[in-house]
Amino acid sequence: MQSETVSALRDLYRASEARAARLTLLFEAGRDLAFADAASLSATLSQCARRAALFAGAAEGQVIFADGEGIPLIAPGPAARRVGTLIIEDWENRKRFSDEEDRGALDLLAGLMATAIDRIDRVREREDLLGKLKERERQLEHLVGRIFTSQEDERRRVAHDLHDGVAQTAAALFRRLDALTERSSGSEAAALAPIARSLVGELRGVIAGLRPTALDDLGISAAISSMADGLREDGYEVTFRQAGPDRWPPVIETAFFRIVQEALTNIRKHAGGPCQVDIVLSAEPDSARWHLSVRDGGKGLASEKNRDVSKKGQKIGLEIMRERMMALGGELQVGAGRDGGTEVRACLERVPE
Repeated sequence: MQSETVSALRDLYRASEARAARLTLLFEAGRDLAFADAASLSATLSQCARRAALFAGAAEGQVIFADGEGIPLIAPGPAARRVGTLIIEDWENRKRFSDEEDRGALDLLAGLMATAIDRIDRVREREDLLGKLKERERQLEHLVGRIFTSQEDERRRVAHDLHDGVAQTAAALFRRLDALTERSSGSEAAALAPIARSLVGELRGVIAGLRPTALDDLGISAAISSMADGLREDGYEVTFRQAGPDRWPPVIETAFFRIVQEALTNIRKHAGGPCQVDIVLSAEPDSARWHLSVRDGGKGLASEKNRDVSKKGQKIGLEIMRERMMALGGELQVGAGRDGGTEVRACLERVPE
């Protein structure tokens, strides 16, 4: 009776040792696999394979990322994708464990290894897709930027041609008609001279809108000051404040100038008449920061709620401004001002490529 009790106790002891070995194997492997990343996965799998080999009573173990003679590593999921094979030395003679729990422990270990491989594969796929997406976004920004640059070059060329061609001819016509008017005040030239003068003024306005010489010659501050003066002549109370240097990188100057130009055009159209307009421009080139704010005290966005924005031409200017900022990697926001009216804010915090 006593010998039977001792034998039973020995069996229980051996069983508890076996369970402890299984738990240790799964715990240590699971911990290492949970923290593995793309850089450490290979070393972690090798360590797990060595543990599995020692557990099976073999000297060597390894993982291959292909089919082979060994324990298949099947990724979780309905597809049951095989991601590799756990190879244990002399596996053909060792794969028939007498203990079903030992076989189950190795199967669980294989599942943990397959899950880790599948997780890292998915991370790599996401990183690859994200990298491709970022590269396409960079290419798109570059392409849109080139489009806007080409547009500005074309505007500059057209403005130059108008200035040196049609505008000069119109100015000469006005001078001739004005001279004829002085000699004969009652002649038809007296009626035509004001028309010619108006034509010259309109042409100069078109040329300035296409590509203001102040922007190229003096920088964005002078160009915006000129637009602010034009708005004051229409009865608006305009304040313009600037912080930072007068000259910015040309591509940034052009983008911010066009945003101010469109914002002031919208104020004339939608503010409901002369009102207070505040323009704030700031630049910190050393920190790659450029900011703009155009705020008016007009009727604001609330009065536009019932407007049919689906009509052709509605909000096109705002979309163009946003595209300009996106091409540079910046941001444009249009919303209600703190004290009513509308505020346009542009922010760029990077150096365009």
